[in-house]
Amino acid sequence: MNMMTPIRRFRGPALVRAETPTPAATLDAINRAVTEMRAKYDEELAAVRNGQSDIVRTEEVNRINAAITELTNTLNAQQEAIAAAAALGGNGRNTLSAEARQHAETFNRWFRRGDQAAEAALGDLQVRAGLTTQSDPDGGWLMPEEMDRTITRVLSVVSAMRGLSRVISTATGEYSALVSQGGAGAGWVGEESARPDTGTPQLSKIELETGEIYANPAATQRVLDDGFIDIAQWLADEISITFAEQEGAAFISGNGINKPRGILSYTPVANSSYAWGKVGFVVTGGAAAFAASSPTDALMDLYYSLKAGYRNGASFVTSDAVLGTIRKFKDGQGNYIWAPPTADMPGTILGKPVMTDDNMPALGAGAFPVAFGNFQRAYTIVDRMGTRVLRDPYTAKPYVKFYTTKRVGGGITNFEAIKLLKCST
Repeated sequence: MNMMTPIRRFRGPALVRAETPTPAATLDAINRAVTEMRAKYDEELAAVRNGQSDIVRTEEVNRINAAITELTNTLNAQQEAIAAAAALGGNGRNTLSAEARQHAETFNRWFRRGDQAAEAALGDLQVRAGLTTQSDPDGGWLMPEEMDRTITRVLSVVSAMRGLSRVISTATGEYSALVSQGGAGAGWVGEESARPDTGTPQLSKIELETGEIYANPAATQRVLDDGFIDIAQWLADEISITFAEQEGAAFISGNGINKPRGILSYTPVANSSYAWGKVGFVVTGGAAAFAASSPTDALMDLYYSLKAGYRNGASFVTSDAVLGTIRKFKDGQGNYIWAPPTADMPGTILGKPVMTDDNMPALGAGAFPVAFGNFQRAYTIVDRMGTRVLRDPYTAKPYVKFYTTKRVGGGITNFEAIKLLKCST
């Protein structure tokens, strides 16, 4: 992430360039944009009530709303860059074992120059470094620990679901667990009363299989020979977009076949008919959007459809476009339900964090544009330990291609902890 890239700041009605952007400056720009948008939107609402709607004012509100989205994305990028810099200090090579450092140095020689002696040593070194228990390359060599961490960190920031969900690393290609659908039965008795048997909790077996995700970045040998190039960061940057796009789509709508199963691929049912193995939903009140009057009611219903025990730690997930619509909603007291981000908190809806993921559907008949849940308890992502790389200097000369693979799975592991909003009356 280039911290010196100029960003667009909001000053009054115009967007201008800033020379030295900081998160504090971006937050200030967001707050001023929000204040102006709300003032103009209130003017628009008053004009509509008086039968004097103005398309120019409406377009201005939409333009400022879009600027808020852009500024919020800029803030996320700035905060990610700061977190990356902090991670380098806490997770650098000095924290690695001697075996892991030796593996990293050998991997670097092979990666940059295709050193055959280095490649011959990698099998045993990756076992000694604790990356695997087998010396067989099995389709590529495992990345050094710090490279793998760099890629995982980038993906956690880019992918909303990966950043929210529970992530488990496993040495096998699948993950299974028994999940209780309810606590054991109990009752009150007197000192000498009989103690009848209580009901036992019902257990469900959850099985998540991993599928293989891949990227194939390329670089010239001249770039690889440059000792000043940070190979770990280069590879993370090159594959993070590909991995994040593929993962992100699968975590939302994947069918579970050779890929994660997404939150929208399970059977949705009206929340009043919720049953384990299905995902409960409430409706917007509008056939293809939010209700024309009191649209906030649908989000209130969604909020309270989740049991109180899950609401602590819950978040909303929606697309940028749908969030742009929600920013205009007010509660019964005339207060906007969306609050802008702060230094230590993303934007919120009804006091709960809202994360944007453009893999979520747009507003439309029968669509599910908003999810609300405690994703740490609702959704589990399974990473098979180790990211593998195959070096290919032959098929695209003068470029050296790096076929990079990682096995990832995912699925809902607690159906009580997530609810959806459906566009329907």
